[in-house]
Amino acid sequence: MGVAVGIFAHQEERRIGRCLSSLPLDRADTVFHVLVNGSTDATAGRAREAAGGRTNVIVHDLAAGGKARTWNHFVHRLLTGGEDAVIFMDGDAEILAGSIDALVSDLAARPEANAAAGMPMNGRSADAYRRSLREERGLFGDLYALSGRFVGDIRLRGLRLPEDLIGDDGLVAAWAHTDLGRDADWRRERVLACEDAGFRCEAVSLLRPTTLRMQYRRMINYSVRFFQNRIISDIMGRDGVDGLPVRMDAVYGEWLPRFAPRALPVGWFDRKALARMRDFARGK
Repeated sequence: MGVAVGIFAHQEERRIGRCLSSLPLDRADTVFHVLVNGSTDATAGRAREAAGGRTNVIVHDLAAGGKARTWNHFVHRLLTGGEDAVIFMDGDAEILAGSIDALVSDLAARPEANAAAGMPMNGRSADAYRRSLREERGLFGDLYALSGRFVGDIRLRGLRLPEDLIGDDGLVAAWAHTDLGRDADWRRERVLACEDAGFRCEAVSLLRPTTLRMQYRRMINYSVRFFQNRIISDIMGRDGVDGLPVRMDAVYGEWLPRFAPRALPVGWFDRKALARMRDFARGK
């Protein structure tokens, strides 16, 4: 029993130390899995330094990248199946003190809930995002928790995210709301908005060109995610979780003729995203 924390880190050598220093690494009842995936920088080494030899902080240096693929590996290969709760977070986030306890406590107090969302605490849109989480009960991949019972159900059914899915949080939230069913089974109360759990992320700045490049790539990924979500919504409405493909690009050929870029400025990134999706559909 206890709690497992999965920390997803890709090319995070600058941020992983701050991330780990924000966590209660000395808790004996918690195992921290640092999931370094597809990284060519010093993320793994700096994570080991930050772990300071603690046996409950395990750094996994995985050759293959991709958050969805890494999520599947964590859930199905690294967890014991006996956890009370499982925390999912990004390696570039800094977690507010007490957040893990708050997430675990909220899930324990509401046994009918499958998931609990941490709250964004910085950035120009933080207030709007918090309102959205309270009203719509979504999840942010930066910080959320799943109940041990719900993770056990996922493992028992062998459910996996499509390997090339952009973002885990939207589909995991849908799984939680529907209790691994179809959209018709949606129940808002199955996902909690945890007011006492929060995270901070690095803000984009004109003074730091690396953050601008990161944001440009992120905007293209958001566009890919927008189109992937349209496909996912159709599958979840018709077939539920059992209809999901192993890879999203396996169904791009069927869907791309239906897609068109939205109006500018987001349409610029949509065009880049659709071009990328066409390349994947052709096997490039």
